Amino acid sequence: MNAPDSAARIISKRVRSIKQSPSNYANQLAMEMKARGRDIISFAQGEPDFPTPEHVKQAAIEALRKDFTHYTMVDGIVELKQAICRKFKRENGLDYKPEQISVSTGGKQVIYNAFQATLDAGDEVIVPAPYWVSYIDQAVLCEAVPVAVACLQEHGFKLQPEQLERAITARTRWLVLNSPSNPSGATYTRAELAALAEVLLRHPQVWVLTDDMYEHLRYDGRQFATIAEVEPRLYERTLTVNGVSKAYAMTGWRIGYGAGAKFLIEAMRKLQSQSTSNPNSIAQMAVIAALDGPQEIVAERTAIFQARRDRVVGALNRIPGLSCPNPEGAFYVFPSCTGWIGKRTPQGKVLATDQDVALYLLEVAEVAVVQGDAYGISPNFRISYATSMDQLDEGIARIERAARQLR
Repeated sequence: MNAPDSAARIISKRVRSIKQSPSNYANQLAMEMKARGRDIISFAQGEPDFPTPEHVKQAAIEALRKDFTHYTMVDGIVELKQAICRKFKRENGLDYKPEQISVSTGGKQVIYNAFQATLDAGDEVIVPAPYWVSYIDQAVLCEAVPVAVACLQEHGFKLQPEQLERAITARTRWLVLNSPSNPSGATYTRAELAALAEVLLRHPQVWVLTDDMYEHLRYDGRQFATIAEVEPRLYERTLTVNGVSKAYAMTGWRIGYGAGAKFLIEAMRKLQSQSTSNPNSIAQMAVIAALDGPQEIVAERTAIFQARRDRVVGALNRIPGLSCPNPEGAFYVFPSCTGWIGKRTPQGKVLATDQDVALYLLEVAEVAVVQGDAYGISPNFRISYATSMDQLDEGIARIERAARQLR
């Protein structure tokens, strides 16, 4: 039996039905090219370039010294859950008890656990597009049906109440909201969330998964709102997901958390007990320090991200064929490359899709971006500006040179 036949027999339909994370793949490709000697600038990975705050690292060191290196409760130690409850009360006006908190190996696992605990074959998940790449495939892994709803740039890439109403069916189980958004930076106001909530109140079978991972990365004085706080009648039907990776530059520590109805959290704990079990013990102690410690560094770094945003948006909008809206949060821009579609590269290839655009920029400009198709909206591409100003300036200059070579 040859290898392809063997692989087809052993790899499950479930895994064959999903794709590798496009952003991870783009970054992996960039790293492989760099290893071969290419001078690649990668804008593909959504990861702050700042170090983890010093007091957070010291808390981890102290935990090691105290030999806090054994198994913990499956979904997080009580002390961490209490710190998360304090965070939700202090910053979001939400009252949760420790038994309503789930702590996992990153926010991605919180979402995975929630979907696996609640979705059956044929159930539907409404996902506004552009969307983070994993929502769709995590629903597919449950044999559920992801229902992508295209949100137009003229609406700020935000879901409109009438769109939500049209998308809901008797099989709808979840609406996913991500604010500020990856990849668009769209940030819902209280009024916009209240309008969506009015629709949801008419459909009691629909729960809300709100991914607030970029909560603190907001610009131009925008206030943050989350739907369980805006509409208390949705409190029991909302899973509020957050974490420390973006705000505290703790991507590698792999801690995310969710808050919701006790019975949902119990089901998620049961699932986690049969997969990863507890999150890293040392990382849990570090997260307590992050949530309960000084917060000034978060605002300082957000100001730096805003300056980067302003530089990148201005520079991209000066490049022929690109149009870049001004994101309200997160650390991504999502420019339209409509003006490049149909043009020919110096090598004679016609750019027919935004995937062609991404490959052209990688090969010719030596800049890694992620095509808009991965996020459900085309023709666009995503740039992460979570890197130094020097790298941003050089990368954008390369993109501009590549643009001027198109015919």
